[in-house]
Amino acid sequence: MDDVADALGVAKGTLYLYVESKEALFDLVARCADAEPPLPPFAPLPLPTPKPGATLKYVRERLAQNQSLPTLTAALARQRVKDARAELAMILGELYDTLARNRHGIKLLDRSAQDLPELAALWFDTARGGLITTLAHYLETRMHRKLLRPLPDAAVTARLIIEAVSFWAVHRHWDPRPQIVEETVARDTVVQFILHALGKEQS
Repeated sequence: MDDVADALGVAKGTLYLYVESKEALFDLVARCADAEPPLPPFAPLPLPTPKPGATLKYVRERLAQNQSLPTLTAALARQRVKDARAELAMILGELYDTLARNRHGIKLLDRSAQDLPELAALWFDTARGGLITTLAHYLETRMHRKLLRPLPDAAVTARLIIEAVSFWAVHRHWDPRPQIVEETVARDTVVQFILHALGKEQS
């Protein structure tokens, strides 16, 4: 709370006119991190401390809504693949757009999970771990069918893809000395780079 008050240039006591506690502030930020303006009115003030588990429940629900990647899910259910390169391009684009759309919430979870064990388990193990497993399964099936270039380990490849996309879609926006690049250029470069590494030209 001291850090927030300093950043706002107000007395610490002023914050408590708006939120009852640091838990109330964290809950508010979690709910508003990537919300489109205008934000709904919050009343009455100060906002009360959430009930135990309420913030974690909200984050779990938000992850369930935003972690769904329909293109990847459809690809895993597909029996015949006409163009694996185009399929992979769509999956990568969807992954980039999903992470970019939720970048503030992702950064909040990354920074806060270290201090909150239950949140860490939900974020790192369930959310990120589940995404790595699903993407690895997709890559493994396509490599096995010789539709993508083979690499030694599908899980490592999946993690490499997710980290590359995460940096450009999310973390570069908090780089202390960022490389200035348009969002569309960053997106297209990341997608094309991974496609060149894994994709085969359609015969």
